Amino acid sequence: MKILFASAEVDPFSKVGGLADVAAALPQRLLEIGHDIRVVSPAHRKSMPAHAASEVHRSYVVPLPGKDREVDIATVGGAGGVPVDLVAESHYFDRPGVYGEADDLLRYQFFCRAVIEMLKHDDWIPDIIHINDWHTAPLAFALRNLSWNHPRLRGVASVFTIHNLRYRGPDELNDFLAQAIYYSDIVTTVSPTYAREILTHEYGEGLESLLSLRGDALRGILNGLDSDLFNPRTDPHVMEQYDLASLELRDVNRAALRAELKLPDLDGPVLAMVTRLTEQKGIDLVLRALPEIIAAHGQLVVLGDGDRWLKEELERLEDEHRSHVRLVARFDEGLAQRIYAGCDIFLMPSRYEPCGLGQLIAMRYGAVPIGRRTGGLADTILDLDEHPETGTGFLFDQFSTVDFAAAFERSVRAFRDEPTWLRLQQNGMSRDYSWRASANQYVDSYIAALRARGIVPLE
Repeated sequence: MKILFASAEVDPFSKVGGLADVAAALPQRLLEIGHDIRVVSPAHRKSMPAHAASEVHRSYVVPLPGKDREVDIATVGGAGGVPVDLVAESHYFDRPGVYGEADDLLRYQFFCRAVIEMLKHDDWIPDIIHINDWHTAPLAFALRNLSWNHPRLRGVASVFTIHNLRYRGPDELNDFLAQAIYYSDIVTTVSPTYAREILTHEYGEGLESLLSLRGDALRGILNGLDSDLFNPRTDPHVMEQYDLASLELRDVNRAALRAELKLPDLDGPVLAMVTRLTEQKGIDLVLRALPEIIAAHGQLVVLGDGDRWLKEELERLEDEHRSHVRLVARFDEGLAQRIYAGCDIFLMPSRYEPCGLGQLIAMRYGAVPIGRRTGGLADTILDLDEHPETGTGFLFDQFSTVDFAAAFERSVRAFRDEPTWLRLQQNGMSRDYSWRASANQYVDSYIAALRARGIVPLE
């Protein structure tokens, strides 16, 4: 099957969040199991050296309501050898950031128009275009609207993945995401629980009725983890590499993390968050529970940037509790890996969480997660009380300080019980959250999309 994966960002050429990881890892797995797949993404400023170094370029004129613009598309090698088409146009994409520009709506509309020109003229024509979030959502309507006059487009089906329903684009009068929900052949989101949640008023962001119309065409497929990239046995960023057979080396990594952050050696657990500083992530719950953390001789480490008020509150608490709180207000991949390898408890007390990768990485590295029972957290964390032998962490239900604190107290009791804690760590490290199963579910969705268009797929 020929698949074109369209994304606003793709690692290692551009990365802001988890979408870049998915755009690199899922196509790599699909290539491994025998599919002909390419990724298309804007050539943001960071990716221009790779674009310039490519020996494969083609140019197309993109028609616009005003002045037409020309794009230079370079094919480069992505993760695992997946071809990546980087679409360069200086006016729209030669910017310092992937998102956050005043004209983001026009920038990504232009990118979608450029992808359509590729589909009209390239020798390689996909069976499926896999579009992601609002940035590429206009492609769903474009395929339906333009296929009447362009026979090459009639055989292309669309699968649209919602990574976070709340992010609908910068213009309240142009909801591309809703348009793609309606026009895509299949709609997926990034965990089974989140697929059910977005059909409710609480999580549906006003689109629950539209989503309900899709019936069986709406599917929840859990995001996977690149188990080669996130591997404590080979991770170059950690002080001591380790695996299931050498878990005791995590003690060295915990000591190194404390030393790096100038934290004293206490007998309580190191708790960590690697996250955007937003209310969605439940950081306010953690801050209100700080007295309980301190009473347990725990230490809280937060890596990330975001909302100013949360940053200022964390800075204040760090000043007041130098032995117990550290904020590193930036995005730092190397430090993030050292935190996963050195912390004892990883916190994800989210208001909502479509999937979440943090808890998956944490378990892979032998840290024990505490998460709220929502979205992908509910699908991936096995609560110790509910699964005494196979548990991997702790879940709580209500978004409240009381419920979070109770989950934390349960985790501290387990932390003080060495056999129980070791079992939690081993269970988490043993679970397979790679892209293997999820990639097969996407293949099933691609086949369903083709059938929805009346196309007989070559399975």
